[in-house]
Amino acid sequence: MVWFEIILVALTLITGVIWLLDKLFLAKRRATADGLLDERAEPVVVDYARAFFPVLALVLMLRSFVAEPFRIPSSSMMPTLLIGDFILVNKFAYGLRLPITNRKVIEIGEPGRGDVVVFRYPGKGPGDPNTGADYIKRVIGLPGDTIEYAGTTLSINGQVMQYAPKGEFKGNGRNAEMNGATRLLEKMPGHEHEVLELPDQFVDPRGESRWTVPPGHYLVMGDNRDRSDDGRFWGYLPEERLRGKAFLVWLNCSGWFCTDSFEPSRIGNDIP
Repeated sequence: MVWFEIILVALTLITGVIWLLDKLFLAKRRATADGLLDERAEPVVVDYARAFFPVLALVLMLRSFVAEPFRIPSSSMMPTLLIGDFILVNKFAYGLRLPITNRKVIEIGEPGRGDVVVFRYPGKGPGDPNTGADYIKRVIGLPGDTIEYAGTTLSINGQVMQYAPKGEFKGNGRNAEMNGATRLLEKMPGHEHEVLELPDQFVDPRGESRWTVPPGHYLVMGDNRDRSDDGRFWGYLPEERLRGKAFLVWLNCSGWFCTDSFEPSRIGNDIP
């Protein structure tokens, strides 16, 4: 969340500046006649700044450049990701980016077909209240690809994807909303993952079912194709809005201290 990044950056800067000013100037004024520091004269704010700055700086570095936690709030990525999943996102897979601005400063890699990515939602147009929110979808179309989606069948550059039935989806709690849907193994070039399909129900992407992905953009879709607000509706995802690659589920629960639900089988699951 952008607001959390802003607060974290602000607190890190404030505590760092206080600690630095004390180190360079203020501490000398508290020196006793024999050159030792009078710890009793140290202001409380300096004590707190010195204690919290290293912790805040470490958290900021880890979240910005290594891995960041996110929580899945909806069913759009079922069956790969369930409601209540807590995931980790690799923040350097697609280049190192500055916090808040998300501006890339070091090139490292690019999304591959089938990657599950977290990004800042570009919005459907002016006034969309969700613009800038963190979304998660799967990369289907790379720059230059031609993607077709007819009914429930996906084609990439003229190649029709093959599907293998994997049984019926069965979920608990909030995830039970998709019970009865069919799990299908979608075989993309170089990547396989499961998707959900509701019998005799499919999303009509407003009459458009063919896209040619422009340079510097991607076409993303949810694995729960009939319950996903994705690139079929709002267009292409600009590269500069990418935040990282989802790679691990480390917990699934809901409620304070997981009192409402807890799924131990989700702990440590890789994200295909």
